[in-house]
Amino acid sequence: MSTARNGTHNFKVVLLGEGSVGKTSLLLRYVEDKFNERHTSTLQATFLNKKINLNDKRINLAIWDTAGQEKFHALGPIYYRNSNGAILVYDITEADSFVKVKNWVKELRRMLGSDIVLIIAGNKIDLEHEQAVPTEEAESFSKSVGAQHYYTSAKVNYGIEELFLVLAQLMLQKYEQGSQTNHEASRASQVLIVDDEEPAHRSCCFNSSRI
Repeated sequence: MSTARNGTHNFKVVLLGEGSVGKTSLLLRYVEDKFNERHTSTLQATFLNKKINLNDKRINLAIWDTAGQEKFHALGPIYYRNSNGAILVYDITEADSFVKVKNWVKELRRMLGSDIVLIIAGNKIDLEHEQAVPTEEAESFSKSVGAQHYYTSAKVNYGIEELFLVLAQLMLQKYEQGSQTNHEASRASQVLIVDDEEPAHRSCCFNSSRI
């Protein structure tokens, strides 16, 4: 859930995808600029914070890294509940991992609708010569579900800063649009109340003038 506290916007982001696609590696590269070739699979979930400045605004990203193994799938709703953004990661050399991303998109849209910002990340682009998911297919699908698509590589630190920056921009934009909509709705409600009172006032005066 997004909140603006002490001038800082807090956004919750969740990383989803099949096991071994590189979710943890992306997170560690982004937050700590580290890469471990022998990183083991994440069990259940962990999260890290990243503070950035964007458009003269302070933003804190609470980024949740979830386990991708099928046995942990049922725990997904616990971690993505109230998320402002999701990064759906697939391994460009594993076509099945892209199928899993499609399933995650369906689940997120069903549970959270359009309230969540989606970005699809084709990771391990340093292995482009082994690419198994065509770029056209990935970009076409992303567009069809209202998500942006990016290629990344935690190993060579490619595309990660841009991916998180765009996600932060989109979440901030959605938050500000929501605030503006709520403000306009509040003003409209006040106008309706005033309009509702005026006819009663006129009716009163008209009747009294006839007496």
